[in-house]
Amino acid sequence: MSGKSKTVWFCTSCGNESPKWMGRCPSCGEWNTMVEKTLESGVKRARNTFSGPVHKPVALKEIESSEETRISLRNTELNRILGGGIVPGSLVLIGGEPGIGKSTLSLQIPLNCPDLKTLYVTGEESIKQVKMRGDRLGGNISDCLIFSETRIESIIEEAESIRPQLMIVDSVQTMYSESAESTPGSVSQIKEVAATLLRFAKESGIAVILIGHITKDGYIAGPKILEHIVDVVLQFEGDNRGSYRILRSIKNRFGSTSELAVFEMTGNGLREVSNPSELLIPMHEQGLSGTAVSAMLDGARSFLFEVQALVSSAAYGTAQRSATGFDVRRLNMLLAVLERRAGFHLSAKDVFLNMAGGLRITDPACDLAVVCAVLSSNFDFAIPPDCCFAGEIGLSGEIRPVSQPDKRISEAARLGFKKIYLSSFTKIDQKFEGIQIIKVADIPALVKSLFK
Repeated sequence: MSGKSKTVWFCTSCGNESPKWMGRCPSCGEWNTMVEKTLESGVKRARNTFSGPVHKPVALKEIESSEETRISLRNTELNRILGGGIVPGSLVLIGGEPGIGKSTLSLQIPLNCPDLKTLYVTGEESIKQVKMRGDRLGGNISDCLIFSETRIESIIEEAESIRPQLMIVDSVQTMYSESAESTPGSVSQIKEVAATLLRFAKESGIAVILIGHITKDGYIAGPKILEHIVDVVLQFEGDNRGSYRILRSIKNRFGSTSELAVFEMTGNGLREVSNPSELLIPMHEQGLSGTAVSAMLDGARSFLFEVQALVSSAAYGTAQRSATGFDVRRLNMLLAVLERRAGFHLSAKDVFLNMAGGLRITDPACDLAVVCAVLSSNFDFAIPPDCCFAGEIGLSGEIRPVSQPDKRISEAARLGFKKIYLSSFTKIDQKFEGIQIIKVADIPALVKSLFK
């Protein structure tokens, strides 16, 4: 006998439930995210049960502490960002834009680990499409089973009978559960599927990797509770038109979130980039103006990359400001500082900025390199190729110190740079040979030292 139906409103951003429609979600504050859904009250819902062990409360002092055993994925970059390998029974979520390489990376894992028993569940492609990609990537997939299914109950049954060491689900938005009465990809379906996979992973000890889509704003699609449920959240970043990809750790219960992995997309899949500095530093002849090298620190990893700037007279009367891989609002702020504090008249000139390699840069330490590249293009004066920069620009035109300067200096010295420009307030704990450390207090002092 069917129960009574009632209408509720769900927030597509956080999953908050409300009895009436509201323009703004009271939980997450997002606008126009409430969607209507009809629920049947009084109807008993199906419940997923697994043949796992029965647990009882245990005193904290009786629990033995030991290091988590990890499964090596035979990928140095991926192992490092996970904290040394994937932990059995963990739930890992990988998100990113379409075509950035999520499915490629997930399929390369069993290709690189032929002895790792893997169940690859595909809900977006047929098994023949997965086979075609596997042939293109190369490798041995003798112990990898491909399963094309979207019903989560069938997937759990198959995984319990196969008992793999690793299960990959591509993607969570295509899966559905009979316990939730809605279409795949909805808030309730994503919550139910993620909760089902979490219980299965914890009770069976099988590691699960989930592939997730992202929204136009760059956030992982679905309710925010999805990121709270999983153990690890990794997100792909990078320009689809470029060749470099950054896999960033947003959440990690088994390791540090200050790690990142760098890959290069090639015809044979994603290639590990163990030393990104050698690929991002200048690849052109010397003597070109408008370029500067920045010593950046992303998480716990330091590397050097090239900043490119072009300054020209405004062709249409109104000056244009364009930045690729850099916040255009911060660029406008730096140009205003140059105009007001240093006396450089750039308000009537077009300024174009580009970060080499298609990277998205958020480290404020690259402010100094941006200013130097802009001034180099404005003066048409080439910066010596053995110089690099690391400093944050303040609104008064002062150069502020950046975090962990020793790592930046050692990376620059390792790559053969002879000079590095830092803030005069920077404190350095160790001595470096083969590289000269030049400290400057503000932009006028920088111009006198660099463009003399």
